[in-house]
Parts: sequence; C-alpha cells; structure tokens
Amino acid sequence: MSAARGTWPRHPLELVVRLAVVVALAIDAVVHYRLADTIQLAAPGGIGGGTLFRIQATAAVLAALFVLVTGSRAAYALAGLVALSALGAVLLYAFVDVPAIGPIPAMYDPTWYFEKTLSAVAEGVGALLAAVGFMLAGRRPDTVREPQADRSTRLSVDGR
Repeated sequence: MSAARGTWPRHPLELVVRLAVVVALAIDAVVHYRLADTIQLAAPGGIGGGTLFRIQATAAVLAALFVLVTGSRAAYALAGLVALSALGAVLLYAFVDVPAIGPIPAMYDPTWYFEKTLSAVAEGVGALLAAVGFMLAGRRPDTVREPQADRSTRLSVDGR
C-alpha cells in the first residue's frame, strides 16, 4: 500500500477492518471456486450454478482487491454489496425452493455443511465490516471539512 492520499488507513481500526473485509471476501471466493464444479453438475445446461459461483467468486476477489488497494468508501460499498448478495442468495436458496428462472437453474439446497456455513458466516461478517469500513473511510481527516466557525475566524485574522 502506498502512502498516497486515500490509500493508507488514517485510523488504526481501519487497517484491521480493511484486512478483515479482505479475508472475509477471500473465504467467500475460495468456497465458491471450490464448489463451482460440483454445483455445475446439478444443472449442466443453461448458465448453471457453477458459472454463477465462479462469477460470485470473481466479484469477491475484485472487491477484496479494491478494498485492499484503496480503502475508499466506494470500495467498502462494493465489498458490502458483493457480500450481501452472496449471503442473500445462500439464505434464499437454503430456505426457499426457487424454481429455475430462464437460464438460471433451481439451486435449492436446505443442507448446511461446513463450507456453505463458513461462506455464509464470512459473507455476513464481511458485509458488517464493510459497513464499518465505509464509516471509517468517511471520517478520514483529509476528507473532513473545516468547521464554519474556524474558517470565519481564520479569515478575519488573515484579513481576507
């Protein structure tokens, strides 16, 4: 990480949050990549669950890199959306038997095995931490405006 404006954490907690979001998204990506081939077997035609899993995993990797490199509010927002979309999908398909929708296969799976549970927990934690990171990134001193009273006092002292 460079020390350029907006990339280096200004608050020590932000570094911890940034790394935790990256780890959560990495867990999500690894699980989705590992399960993609197996899920694809359930519906080999159409888009297939494996393709959707690979798309999700790639989105998680890209969001993790964006957070790691920039630590910007936009990066945290993207990371939160990626994590929430994956968590929403796993919960939906665990509790609702959604039929196939066009080329998207029915992926109902009510069983909770280790990798699925690990991924869901990482997605939930990642989404929460992305929200915390979003708030911390917005509180950086270089992005906070100077209070109005201080500006007017400075203006009168400088004579401008």
